[in-house]
Amino acid sequence: MSDFEIVDPAFGTYVLGNAPLKQLATGFDWVEGPVWFGDADCLLFSDIPNNRILRWTEGTGISTYRAPSNYSNGHTRDLQGRLVSCEHGTRRVTRTEHDGSITVIADGFDGKRLNSPNDVIVKSDGSIWFSDPHYGIKTDYEGYKSEQELPCVVYRVDAETGEMRVMVSDMNCPNGLAFSPDESRLYVADTGRMFSDDPQHIRVYPVEGEGLGAGTLFHTVAPGCADGFRFDELGNLWTSAGDGVHCIAPDGRLLGKIRVPEVVSNICFGGRAKHQLYITASTSLYRITLTVSGVQRP
Repeated sequence: MSDFEIVDPAFGTYVLGNAPLKQLATGFDWVEGPVWFGDADCLLFSDIPNNRILRWTEGTGISTYRAPSNYSNGHTRDLQGRLVSCEHGTRRVTRTEHDGSITVIADGFDGKRLNSPNDVIVKSDGSIWFSDPHYGIKTDYEGYKSEQELPCVVYRVDAETGEMRVMVSDMNCPNGLAFSPDESRLYVADTGRMFSDDPQHIRVYPVEGEGLGAGTLFHTVAPGCADGFRFDELGNLWTSAGDGVHCIAPDGRLLGKIRVPEVVSNICFGGRAKHQLYITASTSLYRITLTVSGVQRP
């Protein structure tokens, strides 16, 4: 199994020796934000520096979904199946309606502009949670170099009222987000401030009503950092890393790795049984088939 590093025997049951890592497309600058559309049998993802959202479809390959994309980064789908996107260029979170029109979900807080929304998830109550680090406004590479007006935090937007609340404020630069399968815990990656040597790790926060309890250290990825991650049906967390994709047990132990020849930025599960892992890694899109299925929300 040259594509794998098995640390715990359990990981050997999640991967298949005859299911290789496949490079589906390449030639991009920095890809991010994969989201699976099962009803359209396609994957959308961002090529951030080139200001576009791309579509990958089996048998067809790559096409352009939206350009310009306002330097979109992370994406998800809401409970109605609509695309929700984080835009660096406009410093906002948007929703693409079924008719193609764009609705702004959030673009500021307390009268100030957001930084550069990065990753976004939707809870089963319809609330939208997103991280707002400063990466997209620190340089002109993934957006527009601009003044930072707000601290780097995680927000929650109420599905009914649109009210915004700060949910996580104890990180240097929150990035990837995911709820545990039962939504009892929120996992957040801190990838540190740009041009600094801040600690980089994943923290976990207990969900308490519409709020969160105190966060604790869950896992530190090495090499690299946890940029984006998703859960499987068994409660394992699959996360990006500097040498591929790492699989982390519910108790925080490293179970194994999928080796990828480029730095991985993000992942999502897709395919007919949500058993295929799509991987955005630097300049390329990859896919690998597993024996476990992902928890898709929605």
